[in-house]
Amino acid sequence: MLLAPVPAGDASTSGKVGPADAASLLLVFVCAVQALRGRVRELSPLAVLVLGVPALGLAVATATAGDPFAALPGFVRYLQVFVLVPAAIVLLVRDAGEFRLAAGCFVVLALVQGAVGVVQYVTHTGASYQGEDVRAVGTFGPGDVMGMATVVAYGLVVATAAALAPGLPRRVRRWAAAAAPVLVLPLVLSFSRGAWIATAGAAVLVMGLSGIRRALKVLAALTAAGVVLVGGFGVGSEMVAERLTSITQVSSAPDQSVTDRYTMWAAAESMWRERPAVGVGLKGFPANRDGHASLGLSSGSDTAGAGQAYIRQPLLSPHNMYLLVLSEQGLIGLTALAGGWAALLVAGLRRCVGPGAARDCGVIAVGLLVWQLTDFLYADIGGPSTVLTGVIIGLAAWWALPAPDDAGADGRGRRRVRTGSAVPAGRLAGAAGTAAR
Repeated sequence: MLLAPVPAGDASTSGKVGPADAASLLLVFVCAVQALRGRVRELSPLAVLVLGVPALGLAVATATAGDPFAALPGFVRYLQVFVLVPAAIVLLVRDAGEFRLAAGCFVVLALVQGAVGVVQYVTHTGASYQGEDVRAVGTFGPGDVMGMATVVAYGLVVATAAALAPGLPRRVRRWAAAAAPVLVLPLVLSFSRGAWIATAGAAVLVMGLSGIRRALKVLAALTAAGVVLVGGFGVGSEMVAERLTSITQVSSAPDQSVTDRYTMWAAAESMWRERPAVGVGLKGFPANRDGHASLGLSSGSDTAGAGQAYIRQPLLSPHNMYLLVLSEQGLIGLTALAGGWAALLVAGLRRCVGPGAARDCGVIAVGLLVWQLTDFLYADIGGPSTVLTGVIIGLAAWWALPAPDDAGADGRGRRRVRTGSAVPAGRLAGAAGTAAR
């Protein structure tokens, strides 16, 4: 569904449901039906706690908001992304084979969106950047400039992990190794500093978990791809250099986007200090922004290009997920959400470094989760690609929180039956042959 172009619209319009959101609701409905029929995985008590506590925090933030009715759309959105979709993924993914299928879809989506983005840069039909329509945004449009960068980064992390995974077939590893350097180009042309930083961190972790020798080979390939594309062919070299330099220009001559970001961070912190326990309520940041922000904040962000006329988009969030949750939901909401993410990360890493099968799934899950948690330092939820955040949290939870009787995690030689117990595939085949005779 994220391959379908979404019409550009005003970012201030809430309640927009795109094709991917509709698909996620269908996923949740299918999960509910399967749960009633007893055909889903069994959840451990820890999994119930990690997946369920955020719903309580969201309910508290909605009930204590100054206008609970206005906070209701935020409650539904957060519930979709951080509770319902992750729970559906955990319950419906039966084995490592289905996990790998979902991970492969990330790579396919990234390749298609990245190809669109490269064409936009070459033909000057992308989003406006420094007076030129060259910013690669894929089908997401200039109103969601982080959409393509996010999708491409997901695919790059998955491809890097798959290329290093010793348990996967050699053909799969070769295709993944070929896809990873290709995805470097659209990621660079997205000019997204946050996506670059998050991808670098996740890739280093994935390489470390996969072994030093394999990691060095992939790192060399990715570095060579970046040098050839930017240094050799000069693909956006001046713009990329300027963008990289701006990362360190926090106090000395920062650009307006950096100034706006730090101003909104300070405003979010001020909101939290006003109501530290429960925050100002879901969807409360835009209404309280002007009363807490300094005069250095601009009136909005300029967006144009990629088939859209010039629009001045209002700044409706601090572009930091942790500060957004802290300002709108207080310590209760931040503890419920970020505490669950930290639990998934710790449990996932412990399973990755321990013995067991399907370690490729673990490396992919941990890599994607680390990317998301790092990106949350520079971005928050919003736009059509947000639904993938719920999928990633679900995949990370599937790996980190196995079912109590989950013996079929490797997807090879075992099959899950309706009661949730694992039965050897060979015994099932023998029983079937006896019945046939």
